[in-house]
Amino acid sequence: MKLTTLLFLTSALIATAQEAADPNSFFKAGVQAFFDAKPKESVAAFDQVVKLAPESKPQLWQRGLALYYTGQYKEGREQFETHQNVNSADVENAAWHFICVARAENVEAARKSLIPIEGDTRVPMKEVHELFSGKGSVEAVLKAAETGEGDDLKNHRCYAHLYLGLYFEALGDEAKAMEHMLKAAKDYQMDHYMGKCAQVHVKVRGW
Repeated sequence: MKLTTLLFLTSALIATAQEAADPNSFFKAGVQAFFDAKPKESVAAFDQVVKLAPESKPQLWQRGLALYYTGQYKEGREQFETHQNVNSADVENAAWHFICVARAENVEAARKSLIPIEGDTRVPMKEVHELFSGKGSVEAVLKAAETGEGDDLKNHRCYAHLYLGLYFEALGDEAKAMEHMLKAAKDYQMDHYMGKCAQVHVKVRGW
């Protein structure tokens, strides 16, 4: 799809949402803007969801992702802390919280405030959490991802490289961040939200 088409689609969705003053319409516009690698527009749409339906804010982890890519790390941290109240067993929430704190403050502060998670059985989330805590390793994440076959194996690899990319970005190692994120976005490309997030990441960073 051409960029001009994407811009038109995003603008049309936001205009429709504004006309309807409907939180669901703004949510759809926020998602589409994010997938179009337009995080500022995505945040604006999600903020309208919160304005129209304040009770929905804890559920809006998607808003947290968009906030990260606009550099609003303190706001992103707060969004993921709020989301933890309704989704307490998700390593991904802890990981995004970590990278927001790391960018707003430093890695030491991020490790000290890492959200403890139990019960996330998805591959390779346990190893990802251990890595972010400072107790695990990159090798353990990659090894854990080498399970299953077909699309399951591809998906595990996508998640592994996505979170390794984010981890190295938090550490300030752009070369390794780019190496892993490109693998998640291209070599192990997936069409679900987090797979598309990897693709958005490389577009926003100009990789």
